[in-house]
Order: sequence, then C-alpha cells, then structure tokens
Amino acid sequence: MFWVLLLLLAWAVTGTACTRLCLAAVRAAGADPDPVQRELTLYEAAFLSGGPRRVADLTMVSMARQRRLLLAHTGWATVVDPRGRDEMEQSVIGAIGPEGQNRIAPVRAAAASAAAVGSLGDRLVRAGLAVPAGARTTVAAGVRQVRLAALAVLALGAAGLLVPAHPDMPRGLVALWFALPLALNLSCLAIARVEAHPYSRWASPAGQRLLGTLARRAPYGDDGTYLTTVAVRGVRAIGEPDLRAAFAHRDQP
Repeated sequence: MFWVLLLLLAWAVTGTACTRLCLAAVRAAGADPDPVQRELTLYEAAFLSGGPRRVADLTMVSMARQRRLLLAHTGWATVVDPRGRDEMEQSVIGAIGPEGQNRIAPVRAAAASAAAVGSLGDRLVRAGLAVPAGARTTVAAGVRQVRLAALAVLALGAAGLLVPAHPDMPRGLVALWFALPLALNLSCLAIARVEAHPYSRWASPAGQRLLGTLARRAPYGDDGTYLTTVAVRGVRAIGEPDLRAAFAHRDQP
C-alpha cells in the first residue's frame, strides 16, 4: 500500500499550498479597507505597477525627456539641470552624486531605495491602494505554490499508479483518490483567477482597479500620456531606441 503514503504526501502538499494562497488572499483583501476613490499621480501609478524601481525609472525618463538629465545608450546618466522639481527628482540627482555623472544601474537602485519613494509607498498603503511590505509575497507567490503543488500531485499520482497496489484496489480507484487533491488545487487556482487576478505584488485590489481606469492626462505637458504608459508598463514602453538602450545596457565583465 505504498500508494497510500504517496497520497498522504499529495494531500500534505496540497493543503499547505492552498492554505498559503487563502491566507495571502485574505491579507490582500485586508489591505483594501475603504480606499478613497481618486486619480493616481504618475509616481503613484508607477509604484503600484512596478514598485520603487519603476518610480525611479519614471523619474529618470521624465527628466531625460525634458533635457534635464542625459541618459546615454552606453549606460551613463549625466545631470544637466541640478535643480530637482520634486523629491523624486532630488533623489535621482542625489543618487548620481556630486560629480554629476554616474552609471544608470546604481542610480536606479539608489533612487528606488530613497526615503521619498518609501514615503510614497507608505502613503499608498495607508490609503488602501498598495499591499503592505510584509505581505508582498502574497497572491502571486501563493498561486505559484499551488501550481507547483498541482504538478507534484500529478507526479505522485503517476508514481502511485506504477507501484503494485492491493489486488482488491483497482488502478482506476487509485487514480480517483489522487484526483481529489488535484481538483482542490485546480479549484483554488480558478477562484484566485476570478477573485484576485491580475496577481500584483504592489497594488491592492483597489489599487489595481484605479490602475485599470487610469485617465489620460498630461501633467508634464504633451508627454503626459507617454509618461503614463511608462509608469504602467515600465521602460519597455520607451519609444526612443537610444533611451531604451540606456536602461537595457549592461556592463561587460
């Protein structure tokens, strides 16, 4: 009856994964108490879409399009106008350093960890639009675990069918027993797909709804729509080849 041990293992894997997914969904729902319905700023949209690093990217792209920051395709950032117009721009300028020039990769990392970005995230959490820092391995991670659990159940079920069973136990019945934890995994995935998709690491359900209805506006003049796209989709939405190459550049060893 070795297949029974495999079945117990399949239930243990399934129960652990599904429980974690349920708890993650409850925490994500708890981050959405009664959010204020309002329009998002570009920085807020960037944070909810891609976290602190997306905010740094958006700030650098905005400054580059205004010719106040030069982003070379070789991966260097050069300050043209040292006067930051807000805290985010001041963080980028500070990350570049007093010499006014630095590699883009460390600038992005330093600007993303700046206090201004942290304060932005805290405000979004208090507003019920962002997921708290302690719960950011939430629904997305839970869904991945349930998917792995489903694959594990399939593998354990296949192994259980290969080992000799009791003469009075048909293989079809053994397969049916393994189908039960598999059905539970698939049911959890289906419910998560309906209730919590898209699986965001940063935005709460209310934040995702605001992102989905983000109005077309132009706070930076004619670049508003362009910057909104960069805030939501990231640097892959950059249209200029040289500017996109600046973010994609990697130092050679």
